[in-house]
Amino acid sequence: MIVLGIETSCDECSAAVVKDGEKILSNVIATQIPFHALYNGVVPEVASRKHAEWIYAVVKESLEKANLGVSDIEAVAVTNRPGLFGSLLVGLSFAKAFSWARNIPFIAVDHMLAHLYAPRLYKGEIGKDDYQTKKPEYPFLGLLVSGGHTIICRADDFDKIQVLGTTIDDAAGEAFDKTAKFYNFGYPGGVIIDKLAQNGDSAAFNFSMPSLHKGDHRYDVSYSGLKNAVINQLDIFKVKENYTKEDIAASFQKTAIEILLRALLNAAEDTGITTIVAGGGVAANSYLRARLKGYAHLECIFPPLELCGDNAAMVAGIGYHYLKRGECSSIDVCASARVTGFKKKYP
Repeated sequence: MIVLGIETSCDECSAAVVKDGEKILSNVIATQIPFHALYNGVVPEVASRKHAEWIYAVVKESLEKANLGVSDIEAVAVTNRPGLFGSLLVGLSFAKAFSWARNIPFIAVDHMLAHLYAPRLYKGEIGKDDYQTKKPEYPFLGLLVSGGHTIICRADDFDKIQVLGTTIDDAAGEAFDKTAKFYNFGYPGGVIIDKLAQNGDSAAFNFSMPSLHKGDHRYDVSYSGLKNAVINQLDIFKVKENYTKEDIAASFQKTAIEILLRALLNAAEDTGITTIVAGGGVAANSYLRARLKGYAHLECIFPPLELCGDNAAMVAGIGYHYLKRGECSSIDVCASARVTGFKKKYP
């Protein structure tokens, strides 16, 4: 089955064509970074307007790169949750129109589930590109880390997850972005901090880990304390007198990732599950990848860098399995900015 995927949940306008849920025939990602860099963050109104301007051309390019025509598409998969409401509506509306005009089924999917599916995708010949060639076996622990979400979950199937832990305040990616914005490091914050940290001293600042001592928070994370420390209390935690911006980036990044790892390792210990699949923009972080690969008792699977951020290939891939099962979405399905259970409150 040839599925057209559409992803417009935030600021990436993407369309992809995927065959039988795994082989990528095309994956076009139009980034809006230059339009949001002025504000050091995504402006929802700008994002939705750019999606509306670009969606037709992006879909057209994805078909051309796949050497296929409109009539070759057998179904459409689109992100309808979670994300920026205005941005989601652009992709969802286009997918509905495409489906209706061609009289083919379409499925609206949760793009966080799609992130966990990303390592199953490949392009070219299996074993002859940089894509994952070993499919993750269920069950596994999922680590979903992005600007909007931080989730540790148990995955028993492509659409069946149990959320074990989440953030009680800020998402990991959000903490990266806000720290970079405060110090005017550049945009996008996560990428810039990762680069700066390569030349920094991670021991220049001794930032504290959150205690989370109330209630059942063994698998949860918190970033408000770290964010406050690095922005408002820098001198309190300094170990090194003459520090650089690279030192700030490296020390912040180390603590941010260690917060994630503490919760994730607790989940691995308690569940006995040793396979971990990471997804989301922060899954591209070099320090996170290096630290996880250092645990010999764990098998850590990452998508290729191209598929860590929001992309339509993962949407088309997971959408295929819903469609194969005979499921499709109603034409009146709407977008949803949030998904219940993806964030916890501190008691």
